[in-house]
Amino acid sequence: MIIKVLILIGSGSDAPCMSKAKEVLDELGIAYEMHITSAHRSPERTRKLVKDARAAGCQVIMCGAGMAAHLAGAVAAETTLPVIGVPLTSKASPLAGVDALLATVQMPPSMPVATVAIDGAKNAAWLAAQILALSDPALAKKLLLARVEAIKEIHAADERLQIEWKRPAE
Repeated sequence: MIIKVLILIGSGSDAPCMSKAKEVLDELGIAYEMHITSAHRSPERTRKLVKDARAAGCQVIMCGAGMAAHLAGAVAAETTLPVIGVPLTSKASPLAGVDALLATVQMPPSMPVATVAIDGAKNAAWLAAQILALSDPALAKKLLLARVEAIKEIHAADERLQIEWKRPAE
């Protein structure tokens, strides 16, 4: 099986949030791997995972990290594959993920990192799927069907709301 998305996280504490990306990728049938690696504590391992990913046919790399959140930037420096950064909240930081957001989004020219919201792992997975769907018509169809279902859910929720909030006739 060819891994289409490589998910890298800076520490084990990042796994619960990033598991939301796993749920979306599973739902869409997209193959992935997740590894714990650090831009600061294990830079050689990080570099090897990125190099091996391209050689194995991986098409998108997703990185989740908190605080300094240097992981996505370090990965972007090692590849021309699309990199999606997920800034994460951290109990160790008083900035509630804003530090990670700024570290992830503020990249120099020619080293882009597509950045989603703080703890936005689900949207990172949807973005990865959209990138993959550019060359995969079956996946593009799945994405379209998922959008249709989301629209139906909103309409059904509105119908329930209208029934609950209906005023009695005066």
